[in-house]
Amino acid sequence: MAILNEEQEMLRDMARDWASKESPVTEWRKVRAGGQPEAFSRDAYSAMADMGWTGVIIPEEHGGSDFGWLSAGLVIEELGKTLTASPLIANTVAASAIILGGSEEQKAAWLPKLASGEAIATLAIDESARHNPAAIETSAAGGKVSGTKAFVHEAHSADLFVVAAKDGLYLVENGQGVSLSSRKLVDLRSHAEVSFDDAPAQKLEGGGDDLLEQVLDRARILTACEMLGMAQAVFDTTLDYLKQRVQFNQVLATFQSLQHRMADLFGDLAQMRSAVEGGLQALDSGFGVARAATIAKAEANRVLHAISREGLQLHGGIGMTDEYDIGFYLKRARVLEASWGSTPWLRGRFAGISGY
Repeated sequence: MAILNEEQEMLRDMARDWASKESPVTEWRKVRAGGQPEAFSRDAYSAMADMGWTGVIIPEEHGGSDFGWLSAGLVIEELGKTLTASPLIANTVAASAIILGGSEEQKAAWLPKLASGEAIATLAIDESARHNPAAIETSAAGGKVSGTKAFVHEAHSADLFVVAAKDGLYLVENGQGVSLSSRKLVDLRSHAEVSFDDAPAQKLEGGGDDLLEQVLDRARILTACEMLGMAQAVFDTTLDYLKQRVQFNQVLATFQSLQHRMADLFGDLAQMRSAVEGGLQALDSGFGVARAATIAKAEANRVLHAISREGLQLHGGIGMTDEYDIGFYLKRARVLEASWGSTPWLRGRFAGISGY
């Protein structure tokens, strides 16, 4: 496990306490029942902003705390445990794009708003059903962007889109030339197809030729943090269930075969934590980010898939009923597994990075 300083421990404990008390899974049930396209609580997000979570990676001169990626990951992990719905990951990654590639004017215009929660930003990258940043057809000319993005997370609440075009990343405000069409995925969160038709845009000129991949690696690692929190919650919930459920006049946890299955999952969870924390530490150090991000997301995909599947099976058929929360984790897991790189895609990327 990562070694935390006193401030990071306090941040983690605050996030854990808030998520368990103010944003348990019952709050997600309320959001789901409300049926709003945004699919999150504005009041909850305002509370996150008041606690400084929306500005953890944003420099102090632009209203953030510049507390680092490990700190941001600690918060995201705790929110993942309770399936807290919010645009925090999308906003943080979009802010990182502006930090990496934005001009001083762009940073001054947007970072304070993103840090305070006044505005929300998200990424608009993929143009097909599968993640493929090499297949971008969106074009930019004369300060305007045209193209269609297939699945944009948190699109309904976004004031600003970080849009991938053939020649780089652009900032596009939600307004003129932007239209949304909702996409209902199994996790029932905010997803939309977003079309840009000569939408006014500003290019992010800095960050180098690999700016898009730098931003995507940050998305992969933060998404893996949410998946880590989910995996931990599913493991803990399933273990508690096995200790209580009686079958054949015997507590399920006393069956050796089930003990072996949980032991295997415990080992997988430890590997996943190591990979995810390694990704966060790579971001903070600036060393080996691409490799660490690929490993983190690939391990998160593998382990959360296994734990969510086993958790459901060990609950039995009742696990998929609406009465139990365990099914929500599996549905969210399948969406996140496909986000920013499926396992086969990530394995191919790792091979390329390693020179195979």
